[in-house]
Amino acid sequence: MAERQRGYWLISLTFILGLYLQAMPMPDGLLWWRPEWVSLLLLYWCLEIPYRVGVFHGFVLGLLLDLIEGSFLGHNALMLSFLAYLALLVHSRMRMYTLLKQSLMVFVLIGTSQLVFQWTQSALGATASTILLVLPATTSAILWPFMHLTFDAMRRRYVQ
Repeated sequence: MAERQRGYWLISLTFILGLYLQAMPMPDGLLWWRPEWVSLLLLYWCLEIPYRVGVFHGFVLGLLLDLIEGSFLGHNALMLSFLAYLALLVHSRMRMYTLLKQSLMVFVLIGTSQLVFQWTQSALGATASTILLVLPATTSAILWPFMHLTFDAMRRRYVQ
């Protein structure tokens, strides 16, 4: 039992850090360029330890993000649950890719989850420019190699 819980504090700490970074205020001009921090971290942990982090974590993180951002309850929960599900579907294949190919997959996965977010937002009556949805996915894909290498070093030391 103790071996199964080993490193869970690191996973929780990174999710708290991601929620903090997602909620940090930014200038209006840079708001569309903000990386999807929670999505990036959820993707990383779903790909590296899929037996410990999954759809339930995405749902809980989404609810917390809904509370932090003040959006409709369940809006981000649906998006992050869907993202975790997609990550679990492709995790064995994606782990074999180079970092460049992984970045492209991160772009596709986060872009897809952004489309789900936009779809639910438009179903609720809000509208946004759809071309701007590509920007957070782009910055997230650019940050993926750096984040992956950093968290890999920590994961090898504290988790597993």
